[in-house]
Amino acid sequence: MTRARCIVFNAALGALDYRVPEGMDAPTGSVVVVPLGPRQILGLVWDDGDLPGDDYPAHKLRSILEVLPVPPLPTPLRRLIAWTADYYLAPLSAVARMALSSSAALKGSGTVTEYRLTPSRTYGSEPARMTPQRLQALDLLQGEQATMRELAEIAGVSEGVLRGMLGQGLLEAVLVDSDRPYPEPDPRFAQPELEGEQAEAAAEMVAAVRARKFQPFLLDGVTGSGKTETYFEAVAAALEAGRQVLVLLPEIALTAAFLGRFEARFGVAPVTWHSSLKASERRRAWRQVAFGGAKVVVGARSALFLPFADLGLVVVDEAHEIAFKQDDGVRYNARDVAVMRGHFEGVPVVLASATPALESLQMAEAGRYKRLVLPSRFGGAQLPRIEVVNLTELQPPRGRWLAPPLVEALQNRLAKGEQSLLFLNRRGYAPLTLCRHCGFRFKCPNCSAWLVEHRLSQRLACHHCGHEVPPPPVCPECGEPDCLVACGPGVERIADEVSELLPGARVAVVTSDTLASPAAAAEFVAQAEAKAIDVIVGTQLVTKGFHFPELTLVGVVDADMGLDGGDLRAAERTYQQIAQVAGRAGRGAKAGDVLIQTRHPKAAVIAALASGSRDAFYEAETEARREAGAPPFGRWAAIIVSSEDEAEAREAARAIGGTRPDEPGVLILGPAPAPLSLLRGRHRYRLLIAARRSAEVQKLIRGWLAPLRFPPGVRVAVDIDPYSFV
Repeated sequence: MTRARCIVFNAALGALDYRVPEGMDAPTGSVVVVPLGPRQILGLVWDDGDLPGDDYPAHKLRSILEVLPVPPLPTPLRRLIAWTADYYLAPLSAVARMALSSSAALKGSGTVTEYRLTPSRTYGSEPARMTPQRLQALDLLQGEQATMRELAEIAGVSEGVLRGMLGQGLLEAVLVDSDRPYPEPDPRFAQPELEGEQAEAAAEMVAAVRARKFQPFLLDGVTGSGKTETYFEAVAAALEAGRQVLVLLPEIALTAAFLGRFEARFGVAPVTWHSSLKASERRRAWRQVAFGGAKVVVGARSALFLPFADLGLVVVDEAHEIAFKQDDGVRYNARDVAVMRGHFEGVPVVLASATPALESLQMAEAGRYKRLVLPSRFGGAQLPRIEVVNLTELQPPRGRWLAPPLVEALQNRLAKGEQSLLFLNRRGYAPLTLCRHCGFRFKCPNCSAWLVEHRLSQRLACHHCGHEVPPPPVCPECGEPDCLVACGPGVERIADEVSELLPGARVAVVTSDTLASPAAAAEFVAQAEAKAIDVIVGTQLVTKGFHFPELTLVGVVDADMGLDGGDLRAAERTYQQIAQVAGRAGRGAKAGDVLIQTRHPKAAVIAALASGSRDAFYEAETEARREAGAPPFGRWAAIIVSSEDEAEAREAARAIGGTRPDEPGVLILGPAPAPLSLLRGRHRYRLLIAARRSAEVQKLIRGWLAPLRFPPGVRVAVDIDPYSFV
C-alpha cells in the first residue's frame, strides 16, 4: 500500500494523507476525489515531504476514490503554486484552486449541450404565446449559443422562460464537443519586415526561446514603436519549436484589438482566457492547454496559472499596469509571478511597456532583466507634440470643463475629418450628487464612498461594491423636488459637453461600463477604424493597446486628478497614464498633438511630460524612493483587518498592533482606520510594515500573526508589495 499527501480544497484544513488503493495510479500532481467526513471533495496529490502533516497509521487512512481524467499538474506549475503561496502568505489550497479554474474540464472529454435560437423558425407565428419575457429573449439572444443558465443571464430572464421557449420550438439544442481542437497559428503566415532596432530586439528574444533558457526581457519602447510586432517574432520561434505561449493583457477589453493583430500575423486567432468566457469555452480552453492543443493563449492575469503542457514563452504586455495586481483573495502581482513562472519553466519572459514600472527598470539596472530599447516609432511616424494648458490662466467657461485651446483643437480636427480622444479617469456623469436645498449627499450604505451618477443608465452607483439606486425625484432628506445637483465631471458629462460644442460630432464613451465584454470592445474598435467615431471620451481603458491612424488629437481633461491622496506611486502612475494616452495620437502618417489641462504646470510630472524627459523623471523618482527606503529599495506589506462589527474590527486591529514585533530595520505603522473605512459592509483597519530590502518580511508576519486568535467575524488579510492603500 502507498500513501499520498493531498491538498484538499477546504480552507479550514491543511494537508491530509490518503491511501492509494492497489491498482490505482496517482502520481504527484494528480487531481483526485477524496472522502472528507460524509462528503467527497477535490484534492491534489502533492510532493512528498513538501507539506507538514501528521503521519497517521496506514490502517487508519481512507482511500482516494478517483483520479480525474486530466494530466497531473506539471512540476514547474506546482513549484509556482508553492512559491506564490509562500511569498504572498496565501493558503496553498487557494493558490492551487486557481490552476483548476474550470471544474467542468476536470470531468474528462465528452459533449456539452448548448442552446440557440432555432434559425428557421418564424417567431411571429404564435403571438398569443409570445410573452414580453420571450420577446425580450428573442431580441437579446440573436447570434448567441450557450448553456441554458448562460442564455438566461444574457437575456435577463429566468431559465423557466427559456425552457418554455425550448418546448415551443423557439430554441434548439446543440451538442458541442468539449475537446475539439483549435486551429494552429502559422509562424510563417505573414512575416513582417522589421526595422533595425526592432530586428535586433527580436533576434535577442528569438535566441532565448531557441535556447530554452530563463531570461527576463524588459522590452522598453515608445508608444507606436512596434513592441507587439517585435515580440511576435519570439512567439513565432516558440511555435516553430512546437511549444506553447502565454500572453498576459491587463484588461479583457484589450483582447479585441490584440486578436486582430495576432490573426493578421499568424492566420488564426489565439485561444482566449478571461472572466467573460462561457463555461463550455473555459472547459475547452483549459483541457486544450493541459493536453498541449492550445498553442497560444491570450488572457487576463488568471491565465498565469493554467496547466501548460509545454510552455516555451511568457509575455506580459503593458507590464506597468496596476490591473496586474490582484486586490482580494490571493493578492498577487501577475507581472512578478509571470517572471517566476518563466524561472520555474526555464523559458524567456518578456515584459513589454512604453512606460515600465520603476521596479522593472531597477531590475534591468541591476542586471537581472535584459533591457531592449525601441526609441522611435515604426515607419517614420513621429511622437506627438505636447502642450500644457494652464487652467489657472485659461479657464473653461462656468459649468464647462474644456478650456478654449482644447475646444479649438477639437473643432479643427472635426473640420479636417480626423479623430480626437479626451481622457478623464472617472467613470459616470459626476462623482457626487447633492441636494442644493439641504446639502444632502448620496452615500453608499455599504461603503464610505459617494454614489456616482451614471446618467446614460439612469442610476446612482457605488464603484466599490456595485450598490445601485435610481435617482429619486425628490431629496430623500428634505423632500424637495428637482433639487439634485451633479458635482464635478465624469466621462459622460464631458461627452455631453462635446456634443453641445460640436453638434455634428459622433461621440463614443469608452469605459469598463460600455466595453464590458470583448464583443463590445471589438465593436468599438471596428467603428473607430471605420471612422464612424469623431471623438472618443474615455477612462484609463483608452490609454493603451489601441491603434487608430486617423486619431491626431489627445486632450487630457484633468492631469492633476491622479496626484491627490499621497500614494507612493501617484506621480509614476500619472506619468504612465498620460504618456500612454498621449501615445494614441499621431500613430499613422499624420502628426499628432496632445493638450494637457492642469492647474499645476510646474509639477515635476507635468513638466517631464511637456518636455519629453522621461528618463530624468524616472531618475528623480528613483532617488526619492531610495532616500525614503520605499520600494524597490525597501519592502512594504499591509495588514488589513475587517469585520461587519466596527468595535470587533477595531479591537482585533489593536490586538495585532499591541503584539507588534520589535525588529531592527522594520517600521510598523498603525493600526488606523483605512481611508475606505467601510467596504462592502465591512469596517476596515490597516497596518503598514516598512522594512529594509533584506528583511524577511514574510517570516516576521507569520510569526507575528500565528499565535493570535480572532472572533469568527474578523478577517485578517496580508498584502505583500501593496499597490492600493485604501
